[in-house]
Amino acid sequence: MAQSSTTQRVNRSKRLVSIKDIAKETGVSVCTVSLVMNNKDRNRVSKAVAQKIRETAKDMGYKPNSVARSLRTSKSNTLGFVTDEIATTPYAGRVLQGAQDAARKLGYILLTANTNNDADLENQEITALRRYNVDGFLYAMMYHRKVDIPEALEGSPTVVVDSEDAAGKVPSIYPDDELAGYDATKRLIQAGCRRIVYYGTEADIIAQGLRFEGYKRALAESGIPFDDALVVNVLEMTNAADEAARVLDEIKPDGIFCFNDVRATFIYEAARERGVRIGADVSVISIDNQPFITDVLKPSLTTLELPHYEMGFEAIRQLVGMLDGDEAVKDLKSDHGVAVQGHRDGAEMALRCRVIERDSIVS
Repeated sequence: MAQSSTTQRVNRSKRLVSIKDIAKETGVSVCTVSLVMNNKDRNRVSKAVAQKIRETAKDMGYKPNSVARSLRTSKSNTLGFVTDEIATTPYAGRVLQGAQDAARKLGYILLTANTNNDADLENQEITALRRYNVDGFLYAMMYHRKVDIPEALEGSPTVVVDSEDAAGKVPSIYPDDELAGYDATKRLIQAGCRRIVYYGTEADIIAQGLRFEGYKRALAESGIPFDDALVVNVLEMTNAADEAARVLDEIKPDGIFCFNDVRATFIYEAARERGVRIGADVSVISIDNQPFITDVLKPSLTTLELPHYEMGFEAIRQLVGMLDGDEAVKDLKSDHGVAVQGHRDGAEMALRCRVIERDSIVS
């Protein structure tokens, strides 16, 4: 007696489904199925047939034989994620999460190496990843800066994450800090603030200069004269508390844009000591959205979230696009519903930060 279609499917589920099984099920050749499953069907297989093959493969539970594919294509379908300290930092760990999500959707495995800012260890880890025949690398940093790509990565497809390649040869993805400064200041202006302090940092880093430029651009567009007396740059371990007190005692702003959430904590403490009501007497906004800060401060802090997840996700899109072509990544979408917003300048891509509305701005 002939087996039913259902019985055949059950039997198939007990073993690995091959492209021959898919070809038989769809009534096409093995070659056609192979083209589709390896994303080489563009202009060679009709869209309707390709869609039918992919749907059938999914229904049948087809899993690519990664070993056979590696032998056939000289590809391992693994990617290296080399980072200074992101992998051990919960705050920035969403970069890794975004990269893992995108890699999984595209059929790649991500191998992570944390170097602890040790150049020798970095070279050792990259050499170890090369032994696994990884197809390409993400080179991820903890914060936005210009970096020199290690010699060990030369010749390998590479994308820099949360920093810029100093030589401008490798694609780079990082936050749009100028736009973040603009958006933060604009949000205070929209709340009616006109005397806005920029409570920045004395550290000589890219984000400081760009966020300050965004602050000035927002003021200029709104017809608010720039006043250097409203610019207060501090270091967390030295003068942040004293300067926060001076901001409230002497400058008396109606709005404060803090360089980051950590600096906002000094403003909150100074306000508490003086009975100044944040969200009522003065509006405060910052950048980072660090949960161990924003979940504790009262009233809750309005802040801009750095696009960590988006940077990791988009970096994988670009890296796999380099390896397999743009067609292979054109349908890649995040399960988190996160839309990547940014602008590209050559090989560099700056991503927009999202404003997370809470209670620290006067309504």
